[in-house]
Order: sequence, then C-alpha cells, then structure tokens
Amino acid sequence: MNEAATYAIEDGIATLTLNRPERLNAFNNDLVSAALAALERAAADPAVKALIITGEGRGFCAGADLAGIVPSAEGINAAMRDLYNPLILAIDRFPKPTVSAINGVAAGAGVGLALATDIQVAARSASFVLTFGPQLGLVPDLGVTWFLPRAIGRARSRALALLGDKLPADKACEWGLIWQVVDDAECLATARMIAGRLAKGSAETFFEIRRLLDAAETRELDAQLDDERETQIGLITRPAFAAGVANFLGKRTS
Repeated sequence: MNEAATYAIEDGIATLTLNRPERLNAFNNDLVSAALAALERAAADPAVKALIITGEGRGFCAGADLAGIVPSAEGINAAMRDLYNPLILAIDRFPKPTVSAINGVAAGAGVGLALATDIQVAARSASFVLTFGPQLGLVPDLGVTWFLPRAIGRARSRALALLGDKLPADKACEWGLIWQVVDDAECLATARMIAGRLAKGSAETFFEIRRLLDAAETRELDAQLDDERETQIGLITRPAFAAGVANFLGKRTS
C-alpha cells in the first residue's frame, strides 16, 4: 500500500493511519487514493469487524494540502469528484462500525473525515477548525456542511464556519460534535477499546441503526415507524437476534 497511509489488522480491528506527519496528515491525491484502497480492502475482508481511522504524529488531518492540489477549477473538480468525495462516501457507507481516533488538529476537510465515522474519540489537545471561508474564500466540503449542523445545530455551525475559530476538543464534546475526550496518551487505546466492543456485535444490525438514524432527519414519524418495523422483520430472522435472545435469557436464569 502507498506509504501515504498505512493499514494494519489486529484482533479483528483494522486501523487506517494517515501517514504524512510532516504535513499534519494533510490530504493529497496519494493519501486519499491509499485510504480508499484500505477502505475497500477492509470492507471486503470478513476478518475485519471494525475500523479505526487516525493520524500519525501530532495531527489528525490538516485538511487539503494546497501544495498538492492542482490550483485550477478543473483540477479541484476532478480531485473532489474522483477521490475526496468518494472517500467520505466510502466511510459513511462502510458496512462495519467505524471509529476515529483524533490525535491532534482536525482542520478543514479533516473535520469532515472525523465526522464521517460513527464514533469520534479525541485527544484532549485536539481541536477542530474550519479554515475554508475566513482564510481561503471557499465553502466547507467533504460533508462538513452535512455533518456539522446535524451534530451541533444551526447557530454553532454558522459561527464556526464563518469565523473559523478553533474549537477545543473539550468544547466539541460538550457541544455534541464528538463522543469522547481522553488524555492524549489514551486516545488510540480508547478508540481500540470502543472498536473492540463494536466488533463483538452484528455489523449488519449496526449498519441498519446508522441508516435509520440518518433517515430520521428528513422523515415524518409514520414513515420512520414503518421503516423500523420493516427493518426489524428483516433482522429478526438473522443469527445475531437468536444469539442475543439466548444470551439474554441465559443471564436471567443464571
């Protein structure tokens, strides 16, 4: 695999590590291509039960490396269409649970990368900053405008995007942007612990939970209830439900 990203599997957990620490793991085409290849590999591997995304060194992802992008509308269009947007969709549609271990700054597109995962664990020194509008004259991308208001609401999203202020990890957690903040030395270990818990569950069920929660954003209650019912009917015949019932009943009688 391209050294711009590394990939390893241990105990059923795949770890995708952005590996451009000298650039705070800023995106370039090589890194995104490597990440896409790793996601495809992990999705197809039955030994992988959960996925962690993290960064090497002191940064999670500093957004796009402007030195590595063709400075033209055509070049940016092609990179976003063929690489960057497919990366976010691949994470959002990944068939197994995903966890981000945000070990340092997440800036610009790095915020979208973090928020695309199911569960976010951040180091206490980590921060989030949207550099697009205030510094670059661009709109947030890589799904930031989709994920952000759903997580923290209209007022906070607009202020972060328009002002470009740095949001510390503790405040991000308080606002509901991420799940958990831990001491820096515990970030990856905590993400691994969470991924290990997820790996013991049914990936199919977790995928349906994610799908239903996202669908609820734009649905009426009756449509959501119908979808819940139909999904339950499909899942109730699966081995995970039978195993869960047997385990539950076993605990009650022990």
